[in-house]
Amino acid sequence: MPQGKALGGGSILNAMCWNRGGQDDYDAWAALGNPGWDWDGMLPYFMKSETYTPVDSEQVAAEYSINYNPAVHGFSGPVQVSYPKYFYPQSVNFFDALNYLGVPTEFDQAEGSTAGAAFVPTDLDPNNQTRSDARVTYYDPYSTRENLHVITGQHVTQLIIEGITDNPATENPTSGGNTNGEGTASGNTGGLNFGPEIAPAPVAAPGTRLVRQASSLSQLRITGVQFAPNATAPRQTVYATREVIVAAGSLHSTQLLELSGIGPAALLEELGITVALNLPGVGNNLQDHCLVGTFYPYNNASYPSPTELTTNGTYNTECEEEYYADKTGPWTAGSPNALAFPPLPLISNNTDAILSNASSQSPTDYLLPGLDSTVIAGFDAQKQSLITRLGTTTSAAYEIINNNAGSLTVAVMHPLSRGVCYINSPDPFEPPVIDPRWLSNPTDRSVLIEALKFNRQILAAPSMQLLQAAQFVPPVDADDDALNQVINNGIRTEFHPSGTLAMLPLEMGGVVDSTLLVYGTQNLRVVDASIFPLLPAAHLQAVVYAVAEKAADIIKAVAAQPSAIPTSVSTAAQSTIPATTQVINPSTINFGVEFTATLSPSSRTVSVSASSTPLSNTTSSQISSSPATNLSVSVMQFTTSAGTTLMSTLSGEASVITPTAIKSSVDAAESSSIKASIGSSVIAVLTSAGVPPPLATSFESAIATQLPTGAVTTDIGSAQGGGSESEQALIAAFIAWIIAFFHLDGK
Repeated sequence: MPQGKALGGGSILNAMCWNRGGQDDYDAWAALGNPGWDWDGMLPYFMKSETYTPVDSEQVAAEYSINYNPAVHGFSGPVQVSYPKYFYPQSVNFFDALNYLGVPTEFDQAEGSTAGAAFVPTDLDPNNQTRSDARVTYYDPYSTRENLHVITGQHVTQLIIEGITDNPATENPTSGGNTNGEGTASGNTGGLNFGPEIAPAPVAAPGTRLVRQASSLSQLRITGVQFAPNATAPRQTVYATREVIVAAGSLHSTQLLELSGIGPAALLEELGITVALNLPGVGNNLQDHCLVGTFYPYNNASYPSPTELTTNGTYNTECEEEYYADKTGPWTAGSPNALAFPPLPLISNNTDAILSNASSQSPTDYLLPGLDSTVIAGFDAQKQSLITRLGTTTSAAYEIINNNAGSLTVAVMHPLSRGVCYINSPDPFEPPVIDPRWLSNPTDRSVLIEALKFNRQILAAPSMQLLQAAQFVPPVDADDDALNQVINNGIRTEFHPSGTLAMLPLEMGGVVDSTLLVYGTQNLRVVDASIFPLLPAAHLQAVVYAVAEKAADIIKAVAAQPSAIPTSVSTAAQSTIPATTQVINPSTINFGVEFTATLSPSSRTVSVSASSTPLSNTTSSQISSSPATNLSVSVMQFTTSAGTTLMSTLSGEASVITPTAIKSSVDAAESSSIKASIGSSVIAVLTSAGVPPPLATSFESAIATQLPTGAVTTDIGSAQGGGSESEQALIAAFIAWIIAFFHLDGK
């Protein structure tokens, strides 16, 4: 399956069709356990992503049945959505034939009523008639932002998970490696440059690696992403202070999670990959709009044909000149626009029999053997939804792609077949194995048979007879056996793979929840077509844009709520510290709880304050100390509950926090497991803030002199999982960190 390997991804090479699918598609998403993802929840994001420009000619709009409802369109979004400056007249013949046979033309498919014919717009700039792709719309306007860094010519090899052993096959360069994923060049040996200002990249220096403490498998934290330009190149790592968002598409997002140890345990163990999370749904539930091409060439030469652009050089040159002179003509009509999405009851008398057979199936009849029970349960729920909707006249069963040259390609819109996408090697430069399993469920084949038969009726309609079509594939007299042979010979993809990291409840084989967070992780989200629980009856680019816009709001809402910040230490350091240390990922914290330590060299003290957002209830105390280092300011961010505990601790202690006061605080802890975790927490805090592990170890030794015997160890004990004990340990670790910096020179 071709993938868009460039800035802009698939939007640089797709067919540009811009439609959304039906209201029932998204209501089904919500019904499967995803509140907020129904039609009403998605419509604002469909609108937000587009700037819609209607057809500029009332005559053309009337002739081609192009209507629009301004209440469902956006007029200030990034993507330009409009119509070409040239229309093939045979599109009218096609719509007239469908209407003649009882298939309606939709008033405006953007309303979510797609079960009929429609002239769909494209992601086309109406001013210069050029493709309005993701790079032009979402990257170029913001490329100079200082907090946006894009690295090209690189291939992500794995996610770095706190406390989990790396997959050695991803970490170590190899002598070979499949060309899949290799950059367009060997990489920038002079360093990675970002944006026009060449801002510093958030990448650790060579050889630097976070020291990770083991995490509970129920709350994994992703600390970074590893990448390389090609299989033989050394791996580099960029570290994350907050979230990691995977958006590599349905095939490669799945591959990346599996390479990182997140997926079906049996698959990972077979390949020698450490299982970080056993998520059976990863790589399963693959859905695609499979299609079958037809060949009915039109013989009426009075109708212009798009094939002349490739067969008639003189005509193509004339069209080229018209395009560059006026941005009009056939060169602006580069994709199929006149489409239809018929419901099954309107085109077939066999609907009841087809759906009855589907209803009688056991959930496992046509799935791969050996699937996890949760994946089977998820498919069973999907199947019931699909069968119900396929029996209505308001839900599309398939698509007819009219190319205005004699092809009426048919594609299944709501498949019951389910495929898989699995890695078959721990090598990240080996492509995954993709088995779409098209038509493995016989219901999908039955829909295609009925679709091909209905094509005959379309061609026999009075308006289509004017085109003088020759029915070559399939022939006009083809029986069911012959139609099945046409399907077997011609089945292929519409390039709409989805569903491999489905947004479903965990007990239904889900991989992400309704906030797109991967189950069992604190800070890993997926934002691409892999999260679709069910395929909508649409071309997918408008859907993916809407999902991404909705995801952006979800992520921003989480960031604005301190209580929603992951319980693991998420740090940022902004400090002047001894020259032997190295700060990675400097940034400013504008949310959550802030802890600030400020040195006063003249008084040889350091003031510690804590405050929450909005800044209020600030409590300050001081630490007496020996001669100071050049520490000026250090900032740490914890959860709201941890911050509250710290403020309480500070206000409850004497006005001067001394090593004795810290010792008393630790001694008052509820269990020895807290003490056992303090040392490791300090290491995590220090290394996450960019302190090299050797120096962090020195700090730990210095801190050990200030705490009770045995309190600082490498044993993490049981104080994991974000409970109050773990929070207290983090609090003590923070105070100890300040003292460690302060006393470093004296020790």
